[in-house]
This record gives sequence, C-alpha cells and structure tokens, in this order.
Amino acid sequence: MSILLRLTTLVIFTSMITFTGYSQESNLGNWLIYIGSKKINTKWNLHHEIQYRNYDAIGDLEQLLLRTGLGYNLTENNNNLLLGYGYILSENYQNSNNEKVSVNEHRIFQQFISKQKVGRLGLTHRYRFEQRFVESDFKMRFRYFLSMKVPFTKNKDGIDGPFYFSAYNEIFLNTKTSIFDRNRLYGGVGYTFSKQLRLELGYMNQFFETSSRDQINLIAFVSL
Repeated sequence: MSILLRLTTLVIFTSMITFTGYSQESNLGNWLIYIGSKKINTKWNLHHEIQYRNYDAIGDLEQLLLRTGLGYNLTENNNNLLLGYGYILSENYQNSNNEKVSVNEHRIFQQFISKQKVGRLGLTHRYRFEQRFVESDFKMRFRYFLSMKVPFTKNKDGIDGPFYFSAYNEIFLNTKTSIFDRNRLYGGVGYTFSKQLRLELGYMNQFFETSSRDQINLIAFVSL
C-alpha cells in the first residue's frame, strides 16, 4: 500500500501543477451517465456502464461510451480488482468546418478500487490502466481517480440522510509523447433512493493542455 500512497501523492501533485499552468476557454456540454453493478456472489461482480456525451445541452453527440467488466472483491466492500472492455464512438468536429468525423475505439482496461471511511466522509481511489485501439493506432494510458462523498445530514438513529455532496478529481497520463492527457474536476449533489439506486447532478470541468470544456452531468448509479 505504501507504493500506492506514493503514486497517489505524485498524481495529485502533477494534477495541481497542470491545473494552475494552463489557461483554457470553456464550452458547456452535457453528459448522461448510467453506472451499474451486478453482484454475482460475495466475491464477483459485473460492471456495466453507458455514457451519452453531448457538445451542448442534448442532441449533438460528442461521444457514446459502452463499458463492461468483471470484478473480484479482495475484501468484502473496500478493495476490488476489475478487468474490463469498452467501446467508444467519438463524433469529432473538423477544425475548418462543421462536419464531423466518426472515430471508433476499442479499449481493454484493468483497474483497482480502494474505499475508505473517515468519519462521515467516504473516499474512493481508482487506479486504471488502459490499452486503447483507436482506429489503426494503439495507445496506453494511466488514470487516477480520487472521489469524496459526504451526507448532508444524519437522522436520530445516526443513519446518513438521503442527500449528499460528491466531488472528484481524475487525471489521465499517457505512456509516451505528451505525458499529460487531461484532467477532470467535478462537484455535485446526490440523492439516495435506496441501496439499489442513487442519482447525482453535478458540474465537471475537463481541461487539456490548451483548452477546456464544462459539462453538466446527470448520473444514475444502480446496484443489482
């Protein structure tokens, strides 16, 4: 775990430098996200995910992402290893006109998720390594995701209330050429309907080396 802690510190430090080192122009888009998990037994789980990303409020497709994976719990609730596959269709605008070009990507990834509880604060660390087949190109990328979740209130029995605040930062690092790929910073408000369903609405800024985009995210988390 000491190696993971050092890596976490390095990535956070790199993220902070990157955030302050660039000035970006912003455009508002919208992401509709479904994240599901199916418990097979106490050890195994099936991950499934759909993301519909738009350049504007809705209707101008930027990217369609489909992702699935098989996970294994090292401990009952806190540490999970997962092997996954993703298909990504990107609709990229050309620089000189308003025509789009479709780009297909197939992605294999491995990830480790570790969860911690510090008082009322829930922390999640996710380390993900991706092998990306983008049309005829092959690329690899490392991602580190750190999130926090804290309930607004507790009831008289000490149980968390349904409303909560959520925030995360995720940095993407390439294995060659330009090391920094992008960074995502998010904050939102969620509501827990049950152990099986919660919804979040939030704002995310995604920034690159010389540009950025703002997103309104609507996320559904479903556990079966």
